[in-house]
Amino acid sequence: MLEIQKITSLQAPGLEPYRTLKRTREHIEQRIFVIQGEKTVQVLLKSRFTIISLLVSDEWLKRVETACRARSEMIQVYTGEKPLLQKLIGHTMYQPILAVAKIPMEPSLESVLMNSPRPCLLAAFEGISNAENLGALVRNCAAFGVQALLIGETSSSPFLRRAVRSSMGGVLKLPIVALPHLAQTLRDLRAVGVHCVAAHPRPDSQTAMDVDLTRDCCLVFGSEGHGISESALAACDECAAIPQTDAVDSLNVANAGAALLYEVWRQRGKFPQPCSLNPGGGMG
Repeated sequence: MLEIQKITSLQAPGLEPYRTLKRTREHIEQRIFVIQGEKTVQVLLKSRFTIISLLVSDEWLKRVETACRARSEMIQVYTGEKPLLQKLIGHTMYQPILAVAKIPMEPSLESVLMNSPRPCLLAAFEGISNAENLGALVRNCAAFGVQALLIGETSSSPFLRRAVRSSMGGVLKLPIVALPHLAQTLRDLRAVGVHCVAAHPRPDSQTAMDVDLTRDCCLVFGSEGHGISESALAACDECAAIPQTDAVDSLNVANAGAALLYEVWRQRGKFPQPCSLNPGGGMG
């Protein structure tokens, strides 16, 4: 269902999230997030996330109107000419289509473990602040069968607009758990038999090919600048490094993630089954 409102100014109260795109912390505190781009909005329309509104040009509305009308909730759709929308957003829009959706309630770690097929595959993020890198890593996690994302207290939210866009909607397909203390969570996982592997090169690291990734495991990824903290490293079972030449110091965290996640797939011989949890943890 949808209600279409033609806008000629930027003052409608419902446009506030679109007027404040750079104030992402406020959005997350309000438990909303903004999605931009046709492909990502199409993924949203097929998801079970609650959609609040769309901001779209008349021409682009035709591409999503049928899917909008098929939704159970009432969606407020604001339409306008592309120049007006660009003025509202504050930059040139190649695809004049955006949406605001609710960040759902998070599943508990216990429910994630209970509902994950075995062997489970989790991914934990620490200190990742670049939204594009974060989103690309989320996209890789979705592609390689990760069953849930664990977001450490020092990592940016995967619901940042640029992260959602870089994930190509991957953030809409995975349960996400925000952690108050990553190191403690890793210790808790080890206590129930989940093997915690830090993607971190150091002298005692094994190569990814030498680490047993066929069991229940949680892969831990850290920031490009500082890697994984000593407290999180101490909470892991072991470290895994990706062999490479000395032509560069390190791989981009998203690329390193893709390499390590592919190694999980290679060792297991098949893609893990998708998690049976409701994507995103619920309707919000």
